Amino acid sequence: MINKKMILEKAEQLVRSRLEGDSSGHDWWHIVRVRNTARTIAMEEKADVFLCEMAALLHDMADDKLTNQPEVELANLQLWLASQDLTEVMISDIIQIITTMSFKGGGGQPMVSLEGKIVQDADRLDAIGAIGIARCMAYSGSKGRLIHDPAKQPRERLTPDEYRNGQDTAIMHFYEKLLKLKDLMNTDFGREMAEQRHQYLENFLTEFYAEWDGQR
Repeated sequence: MINKKMILEKAEQLVRSRLEGDSSGHDWWHIVRVRNTARTIAMEEKADVFLCEMAALLHDMADDKLTNQPEVELANLQLWLASQDLTEVMISDIIQIITTMSFKGGGGQPMVSLEGKIVQDADRLDAIGAIGIARCMAYSGSKGRLIHDPAKQPRERLTPDEYRNGQDTAIMHFYEKLLKLKDLMNTDFGREMAEQRHQYLENFLTEFYAEWDGQR
């Protein structure tokens, strides 16, 4: 019988050792929040909670935002999963989730499993609301991007390369990604959770532009 608690603890140790010092908004505490949200949605949607937690914990381990060798990191992750007491189906499901969930300018492949949809929703929920704004600013700062430049306008129909090329600002990122996430939620409970966080983004932008123009 699989000792799920032990495997989750080992996954925690692996991820924390890798991401604890990250300052781009993809740190260990981002992982904790995504895992907790995924668990909440999974229980509401009657999904496999263990699979959701595992995918949530591991979802940034081979992300090309955080490594220059995503293929190598993915292979290492597959080897690590194979060393755990998991079935081949479980391993395949986890890998499928973490390789499909990235936004990539809105052009990513759709999730096929309920668990994948849940983990994707949880990750996207952490990109909106008050924490989403904080993470957006942290990530922009880590990449040397401006907060705002009125001469730069949001881009449409971005390729993955264009989305990641750094030719944007923190405020542009709201329009190119953050404000789109509410309508991209997969689950009913995810959509419900997104409503308030999305409104917080809208309110922030209203205040931001008023302050930018010296009106407040």
